[in-house]
Amino acid sequence: MKEDEIIINTIRFLSVDQVERAKSGHPGMPLGAAHVGYIIFDRFLKFNPKNPRWINRDRFVLSAGHASALLYSLLFLNGYDISIEELKRFRQLDSITPGHPENILTPGVEVTSGPLGQGFGNSVGMAIAERYLSSYFNREGFNVIDHYTYVLASDGDLMEGISSEAAALAGHFKLNKLIVIWDNNKVTIDGPTSLAWSENVLERFHALGWYVQDIEDGYNLSKIEDAVRNAREQKDKPSFIAVRTHIAYGSRLQDDSRAHGAPLGKEVVEEMKKKFNWPLEEFYIPEEAWRYREEKIKNGV
Repeated sequence: MKEDEIIINTIRFLSVDQVERAKSGHPGMPLGAAHVGYIIFDRFLKFNPKNPRWINRDRFVLSAGHASALLYSLLFLNGYDISIEELKRFRQLDSITPGHPENILTPGVEVTSGPLGQGFGNSVGMAIAERYLSSYFNREGFNVIDHYTYVLASDGDLMEGISSEAAALAGHFKLNKLIVIWDNNKVTIDGPTSLAWSENVLERFHALGWYVQDIEDGYNLSKIEDAVRNAREQKDKPSFIAVRTHIAYGSRLQDDSRAHGAPLGKEVVEEMKKKFNWPLEEFYIPEEAWRYREEKIKNGV
């Protein structure tokens, strides 16, 4: 396997194993969107795991806070001060890996999220702050403040009214350093999104003044990377990237709402690990992933 594939699968199975160990959680989105988080962290995010509050870091906001296992796996592999033991204590009392992310508790967590749409609204505020601080502090040749805010949002986030209100403000202010990626898996905890939602989301964001891209081939890493590069080149619009994904990708519960908010079960997980040629051992981390983590720590920013 190539390194990209190894790291993405490590993220997937660390996330699934967290949920299985806790006997509760949300495995579907981590399986479906692990590659999106990986591309953002690996190709674009400017951060220092040794200094999580560095003022000019890029911000990564998991608006879909129910997919917290995905965020903890990403932070662990990118060198933040989260141990494998803390991953094993997912959703347990006094752990730093709670069921929904808390920014006062876990290194690297930018926003306390969980109520759908909240992280989206927070991210617009962060982008406004970046705009204000850069105008106040920056001088020609000295960009003290110059960072992006990346958001991973779910169907549920975009169904909430706060996302429309915040998106309207972002479009009005032309917040070009705000990039929202939509995990478009078309499934909610109740079933398919078509049960209650038929809005043309892309047209909504067009109307609100965003630069919009749509990736139907949602597991093509190059297309996601190219879309983010295009977004970073925008000068007067925030960016919205729709990525067609599949909840519980690779498992027998793919595209099934049962995978949204409950463990997959030992049999399903073992079957999936065999399908991906992955060891059955819980919390298995290949040598390539350990080296990847050490490089992130060593390199800093």
